Amino acid sequence: MKIHLLDGTYELFRNHFGAPPKQAPDGRQVGATLGLVRSLLMLLTTPGVTHVACAFDHVIESFRNDLFAGYKTGAGVDPDLLAQFPLAEEAVSALGVVVWPMVEFEADDALATAVKRFKNHQAVEQIVICSPDKDLAQLVSGKRIVCWDRRREIILDEAGVREKFGVKPPSIPDWLALVGDAADGYPGIPGWGAKSTAAVLSRFEHLEAISNEASQWRLKTISPGRAVSLAESLAHRREEAMLYRKLATLRTDVPLQEKLSDLKWHGAHDRLKTICHELGDERIPARISRWR
Repeated sequence: MKIHLLDGTYELFRNHFGAPPKQAPDGRQVGATLGLVRSLLMLLTTPGVTHVACAFDHVIESFRNDLFAGYKTGAGVDPDLLAQFPLAEEAVSALGVVVWPMVEFEADDALATAVKRFKNHQAVEQIVICSPDKDLAQLVSGKRIVCWDRRREIILDEAGVREKFGVKPPSIPDWLALVGDAADGYPGIPGWGAKSTAAVLSRFEHLEAISNEASQWRLKTISPGRAVSLAESLAHRREEAMLYRKLATLRTDVPLQEKLSDLKWHGAHDRLKTICHELGDERIPARISRWR
């Protein structure tokens, strides 16, 4: 079997900006939620899709905000979108899909925990992480654990991660720490771009192994002068880099309750009909062929 793990936060944002606006009869904006449900229903009706779970950032903030003041928050997010998070969780759950609403942790941490929990199960042939989020690339392993960008129909296996980022999946947190991640709010280390970071980490793999002495690097793809500049920048900000890597490293200790069997989709719950009626879309229930 395959397990499909969805980043519900990404899906909700994608549908908010990609689907046409839609008002419910009571005036609420619900376009992102309806778009997410339709997209998920398409996935559930795809042959071979049997076990599915969806994680949400129930609140945008997490424990990482306590570690770094500049980490992402809900500030600046469209209030019409923020208001749909509880509604989306309710609708996805009514569709019969396991929902993990994160408060202390983030949605990506829930996905990482699920990967760790189920990857060695004898019945699991492959785990498909349905998101293009580069943070999740650290979870990829061979062709057995992959990331799937459903919008662009791109599957990223381990070879794909190395081709895209220039490093192996376990080095992704180090890569993000040096390059930075504007979406998550941390800047990286000055002077370290994607190519130079990939060149250095392709040899040293992790921050601890990178010497402050550029003469020890011996990298043909980076000039001696450039190496000195990078080494000095990292030496002055190594503590920051270690913090950024901690922010980028996904947690695998989220207290998820579900067993593998709980992820199997058995159909939608009858309450989805009521939810869709309240949202002003009677067509979704008509497309569902399996009900509990």
